[in-house]
Amino acid sequence: MLKATILLGTLKPKSGKEFSNTKVLSEILCDELAAHDVKSEIVHLAEYKILPGTKTNMGKGDEWPNILEKLVKSDIIVFATPIWWDGHSSLIQRVIERLDELNDEIVATGKSEFLNKVGGMVITGGEDGAQHVIANLANFMVWNGLTLPPACSLSYLGNHKAKTATGLKKELLKQSYTVGMARTMARNLAYLAQLLKEHPLPVQEKKAQAFR
Repeated sequence: MLKATILLGTLKPKSGKEFSNTKVLSEILCDELAAHDVKSEIVHLAEYKILPGTKTNMGKGDEWPNILEKLVKSDIIVFATPIWWDGHSSLIQRVIERLDELNDEIVATGKSEFLNKVGGMVITGGEDGAQHVIANLANFMVWNGLTLPPACSLSYLGNHKAKTATGLKKELLKQSYTVGMARTMARNLAYLAQLLKEHPLPVQEKKAQAFR
């Protein structure tokens, strides 16, 4: 069975009165992934102490290393974020900064902890800007070793009338376009993840030399 980890970048606390639109959309993706024999876990980033920095481990009290371990053991990694002022959330930015050390590895050696893993994105927002966020995240993902299949993003923009998470999920499942995006994304993520598991990308044996 394949494993997917979704990094949920909502700023809303898990136990808060307000529910997260991004989490609801992520759960819809999880349901579709399950149809392809993929087990998913949503990591609610706001519930963890992720220290600022650019290293894999920032020392005492830092809970990021445990999250990173989940990612390393996953076949599929999804960044899920609301749009804030035309960009991804501060929690997703913190993740990007903490993964910087892995970026150094792939530039120097061609190897990465994320090589042969597949990436995707879930985006929500009250206004346009999804393509800008997707472009930024996609650029970061591929330079950290992740492979992106076609149609690897699921987005919902605009307002809704739902007052509960259950109500929003029902509302979204009535939208054929949203459901279609989720199914296509899940199918492509699962297919490519299985393909890379059976036929991994080759890695260079020697360290890259600087251009002279």
